[in-house]
Amino acid sequence: MIKKRILIMGAAGRDFHNFNTVYRDNESYEVVAFTAAQIPNILNRKYPASLAGELYPAGIPIYDEKDLQNLIVEHKIDDVIFSYSDISYEELMHKSALVNTVGANFVLLGREDTSIKSTKPIISIGATRTGCGKSQTARRIIEILIDKGFKVVAIRHPMPYGDLEAQRVQRYARLEDLEKYDCTIEEMEEYEPHIVRGNVIYAGVDYEDIIRAAENDPDGCDIIVWDGGNNDFPFYESDLHITVTDPHRAGHGIKYYPGEVTLKMSDVVIINKIDSARPKDVHKLRKLISQVVPGAIVIDAASPIRVADSSVIKNKRVLVVEDGPTLTHGGMKLGAGTLAAQKFGASEVVDPRPYLVGQLEDTFETYPGIGKLLPAMGYGANQLRDLEVTINSCDCEAVVIGTPIDLNRVITIRKPSTRVFYDLQSIGKPSLEEVLEEFLTKKNINKAIEELIE
Repeated sequence: MIKKRILIMGAAGRDFHNFNTVYRDNESYEVVAFTAAQIPNILNRKYPASLAGELYPAGIPIYDEKDLQNLIVEHKIDDVIFSYSDISYEELMHKSALVNTVGANFVLLGREDTSIKSTKPIISIGATRTGCGKSQTARRIIEILIDKGFKVVAIRHPMPYGDLEAQRVQRYARLEDLEKYDCTIEEMEEYEPHIVRGNVIYAGVDYEDIIRAAENDPDGCDIIVWDGGNNDFPFYESDLHITVTDPHRAGHGIKYYPGEVTLKMSDVVIINKIDSARPKDVHKLRKLISQVVPGAIVIDAASPIRVADSSVIKNKRVLVVEDGPTLTHGGMKLGAGTLAAQKFGASEVVDPRPYLVGQLEDTFETYPGIGKLLPAMGYGANQLRDLEVTINSCDCEAVVIGTPIDLNRVITIRKPSTRVFYDLQSIGKPSLEEVLEEFLTKKNINKAIEELIE
């Protein structure tokens, strides 16, 4: 039998999941390599033999996507499997053309082959783009379910940027676990808000092992909440799928892959950020949803912001630090920090670009549209140091921290600073609480839990 030779294009996330679910033990294929994009410092690693399985005793190398065409030719690749998210259709098809030009097939795997079934009810949260507010939505859903007496376990879309073998299954229940797993800032932004709210969150590399560990969590598990990444569709078969949309990018739901998939599979669509968006953009988004997924329940929501100390902002020249991925491959021009600077009366938002050092210079070169905001990049010790030096060198009077973690815990900021907080607040009818109650009743989950208690 002649095996098909496979190359998987990824960004340290769905690429590994697609391999695990479709190719790992499949003797019809030989996965020759992965390529990496979007995330810095994830090249020149191997997908280790302990994760790759018996067919790959030497593991699988991970190369830079820039070498894609040469790799296809050199290794006689038959199929290139595209396996990352938040990419415009135009860019996606440019990559397809690049692959087809040198003779290989360009493949997109679907839900049927890559979704894992759980023994527990699963509520999944996705988004049409990075930065829509899916994580705050997941946290609000968990709060509602916990208030109803359920034991809820969250599972986060992968961010394995370090030792892949050590990151196979990660369980976060305490802030100390962030240090234990040597988390990047992006990882902390996702895990820390869950931990401080008192619920357990899992992540890692092997999502079959992860779901089984979550189902049998030592603290108990009644319901699993999938907290998606970028605009990817879930790794698990969902019982209720919720997609968060952003009127600041009203038409993006049908322009970015796989966000349109995420939107079209929705049971519920949330129009977030109504409090900060223009009414005409909200109307445009509402019309799009009615056309693309007419059967979905639509919930209006806001993301009201608050700050720890507004006096740090008022009448000050401030540097605004925002969530990194939202500004980079998410393409947003503002975030919670920007809105806080406006709301609480900053006299000026200071441009960080004259003060950039090290890898942050590379970030702005790759994503020139970031503008006057500073993304909280921290994918390793060097990048953390660059972030710290840039902030402290900036000619500003104060720092507005719009990223979801306490930056002062991981770097030393030698200027007055204040954190911005934001949570999801559903507006009007139907509310998120009502939709969840209907789901629990329809699935008979309340009754099942009550019988178990009895």
